[in-house]
Amino acid sequence: MTTPFWQSKSLEQMTRSEWESLCDGCAKCCLHKFIDDENTTEATELMPTDHINEGEQMSYSNIACHLLNDKTCQCSQYAKRTQLVPDCVQLTQENLDDVFFMPPSCTYRRLKEGRGLPSWHPLLHKGKKSAMHKAGMSVRGKIVKDNEVDIDFFEDYIVRWPLDDID
Repeated sequence: MTTPFWQSKSLEQMTRSEWESLCDGCAKCCLHKFIDDENTTEATELMPTDHINEGEQMSYSNIACHLLNDKTCQCSQYAKRTQLVPDCVQLTQENLDDVFFMPPSCTYRRLKEGRGLPSWHPLLHKGKKSAMHKAGMSVRGKIVKDNEVDIDFFEDYIVRWPLDDID
């Protein structure tokens, strides 16, 4: 029996199609995240960042990007997403070490940490996402869109479920 590519190759060795197929499609990366600390001001609280400083903590919200199809958990404008939403980060083999905001259940993060694919991953279910949705590991049925929410009340949307990671 052939060993699956995710067990026989490092993330750096994978082809682009192998890399793309690792995405479990949970859409947790499409959730807005907030960093709050004593140095946050009204002017800086909604600014994007590419790092967390010591003493800061990131909070996930159930506010998702307006481009997200909340039934399929796929971006409705995937090819143009980084032009339409400049804060959208395209995860690549080159920037994986710098992407600190991926949830613990993210397959890229799990493989980077040596934890392997979760039992609900679509690659283990003939490409189907039903096991992931059934396990509650996607955003389906849990979100509001960022164009439907007053961002001044983002604290009301802070949630812990994106941190869940089951196998």
